[in-house]
Amino acid sequence: MTMATRRALHFVFKVGNRFQTACFFRDVLGMKTAHCSVPRVPQGRPQADFVCIHWVHLLSFSRPYDGKWSKTMVGFGPEDDHFVAELTYNYGIGHYRLGNDFMGITLASSQAVSNARKLEWPLSEVTEGVFETEAPGGYKFYLQNRSPPQSDPVLKVTLAVSDLQKSLNYWSNLLGMKIYEKDEEKQRALLGYADNQCKLELQGIKGTVDHAAAFGRIAFSCPQKELPDLEDLMKSENQKILTPLVSLDTPGKATVQVVILADPDGHEICFVGDEAFRELSKMDPEGNRLLDDAMVADKSDEWFARQNKSKASG
Repeated sequence: MTMATRRALHFVFKVGNRFQTACFFRDVLGMKTAHCSVPRVPQGRPQADFVCIHWVHLLSFSRPYDGKWSKTMVGFGPEDDHFVAELTYNYGIGHYRLGNDFMGITLASSQAVSNARKLEWPLSEVTEGVFETEAPGGYKFYLQNRSPPQSDPVLKVTLAVSDLQKSLNYWSNLLGMKIYEKDEEKQRALLGYADNQCKLELQGIKGTVDHAAAFGRIAFSCPQKELPDLEDLMKSENQKILTPLVSLDTPGKATVQVVILADPDGHEICFVGDEAFRELSKMDPEGNRLLDDAMVADKSDEWFARQNKSKASG
């Protein structure tokens, strides 16, 4: 079963150095800032549960940086037809311990390769015309030195799985993804909701999948009317639901519905109602300026130095 109306939206990264990360995504990869904001958090729920939603509501804090965080959406175009990255930055955390769960994002962009060389950003050629590099924090990216075959250069997100067949059952049979490729010998499979969308690659590994502290989240949209059925299916199949279906209000904007799941290896998956999400995820023409202003105003490094403290490690 293929859900042609479902869309791959974004992947969430936790970042310890917002300035260096912004340089990588904007100056090396060539992405643009779509949004720079701090989410409004529903009462009684942890902030991290809702980082997949686009808000522009700013919060104030009684202490300089305790609990303060922001998020920035970056991509090659609007999320309506591009896969983007959500960069979650906690002002009091300087580093996150990586696990083996996230194995990389692959994109086709000769311009990104050129940018990396010009900026002397480390590149390592892993196969002919494909270069491995790292974003600040250690997240891997694979740059194909060619023009993108479609409007969005982002080709696939690769996640580690401990049992490929079990994961294929979950992502294909339960979530309705089409299997584009499957290689039993290499223990990998490529899935997606549409030919022109970013794909999900599942790579089998030996042992268990460790999410550590830097675990991310992948987000998709579907027609809002499908969300209750999706939640009911997961309940009937005894699959994990991290956040039951909830409606989230944004003052003056659309109310979006969300359910957050976890696959057999604990990869977090956010499904949002497509109709409302399209309104909330529109490109902000001031996105780059807002991010630059936020980074200039961020004096957290200086504040921690004056307190003779180091930022925490996640």
